[in-house]
Amino acid sequence: MAGIRSKDTRPELIVRKGLHKKGFRYLLHTSNLPGKPDLVFPKYNAVILIHGCFWHRHDCSLFKWPSSRRDFWKTKINRNRERDSENHENLRKQGWRILTIWECALKGPNRYPHEKVLDATERWLISGNDESELRGKEDGAR
Repeated sequence: MAGIRSKDTRPELIVRKGLHKKGFRYLLHTSNLPGKPDLVFPKYNAVILIHGCFWHRHDCSLFKWPSSRRDFWKTKINRNRERDSENHENLRKQGWRILTIWECALKGPNRYPHEKVLDATERWLISGNDESELRGKEDGAR
């Protein structure tokens, strides 16, 4: 597990580089916000969370419960979900707009082209909408 990254993951780098290329500027992993959101856009009062489907127990083709140490993994992953929910609620209470981008939107058999995900992210940022999420095709992406 030491090799598992919490920062600078491939999906995160795709979104970061793409949005930077489109002219958006952001802060990374701001520690004074609940959950240290991956990208923070103070100008738009928005945060983007880029969730790995396994670690955050997404209901998609990329998530599968491990077959060994079942109790350990259920406890760990369910606690991650609880923490996500707490952080999400606290961010909303502080007035932040939240976009969650799931790994399956960028990776796997049901992914979208990266440019499509980046365009949808750009539209959300400038729209002023409170919350949204981007997920893989099978999951009814928005």
